[in-house]
Amino acid sequence: MTARFDASPISSTEGIDSQVEWGHKTLNGFHVIADVVHWTCLRASPHRCALSTSFLQPVAQIFQSFLYKYNKPVVHPSLPPCLLSITRVLLSSSSMALSLQSLVIIFAALLLAPAEAATCSDCFIQSRAAYYPNSDIQGSDVGACGFGSFGATINDADVSAASGLYRSGIGCGACYQVRCTNSNYCSDKGVTVVITDQGSSDNTDFIMSRKAFGQMAQTPDAAAYLLSQGVVGIEYRRVSCSYPNTNITIKIDENSNYPYYLAFVIWYQQGKKDITAVQLCETQNFSCKLLDRSYGAVWTTTSPQSGPLSLRMLFSGEDGDESWVVPVNNIPQVWKAGETYDTGVQVNV
Repeated sequence: MTARFDASPISSTEGIDSQVEWGHKTLNGFHVIADVVHWTCLRASPHRCALSTSFLQPVAQIFQSFLYKYNKPVVHPSLPPCLLSITRVLLSSSSMALSLQSLVIIFAALLLAPAEAATCSDCFIQSRAAYYPNSDIQGSDVGACGFGSFGATINDADVSAASGLYRSGIGCGACYQVRCTNSNYCSDKGVTVVITDQGSSDNTDFIMSRKAFGQMAQTPDAAAYLLSQGVVGIEYRRVSCSYPNTNITIKIDENSNYPYYLAFVIWYQQGKKDITAVQLCETQNFSCKLLDRSYGAVWTTTSPQSGPLSLRMLFSGEDGDESWVVPVNNIPQVWKAGETYDTGVQVNV
């Protein structure tokens, strides 16, 4: 049994054409010709397509276990952990004589289901990475996120620019585990980077600092080899940002003009969620106004309220879960451009 990924709709009329009814959606995702599963992800999200492509071969080998080894079905060792438990339930079923079409439908539902039904946030996604071509091992201090020089040194300079993951600035401050895929040179752990800039090169998702790029290697010699390649194959996943003993901090932008115009950037974003909205509130009458995302991670407002000011930050997850976080400390009544203010809170969301 083999699996084949098709980038366009299947034109052949031979074999078994199948549909998956999932909620209110119909996924015309595959058909089978001579024990070959042909797959298309055109009706799935890009994230699901990436997952489906990487899972096809392990899934096909599980099909083979069902089809030809009913008396001793096995779980293929390369199946991602987030599907192992579901697969074991299937293998322990009292009715093992499942048809190929039924199995295809089961795994199509697992792989192409909406994110709210079956997420796989811990799975790695295949891509490519490059590094900043300057002589400095750190990142850029003029990044599109608005972090300034802080963006070159945060996370011990393990930082990166991103292309699609930048997401119009929403991705600024997010953390990703990135590891290269050449087992002769690359470590299993890889490196955790923080997104501080926007950029792409040669079909890459990450342009990392030289330091972070070398951190993916097993040894210094291996790091030198990776750097000589310039661009390498990688896999990545979103992980929680952690800054022990460090609170979320507000940096007032130098272009701010008290009391008429306030702009600031949020440092040390923590957890695995995005900051998708920020409100500025008066501490006396509790009236709040929604701020604008000027660019990157920079939030702005004209005619800010007077008096000590409180912030409310909305943390949003990929699964749709949202929560407001209210810092303990306020922004002083007379705030100053260029100053930093400790919010007094750490989050793990």
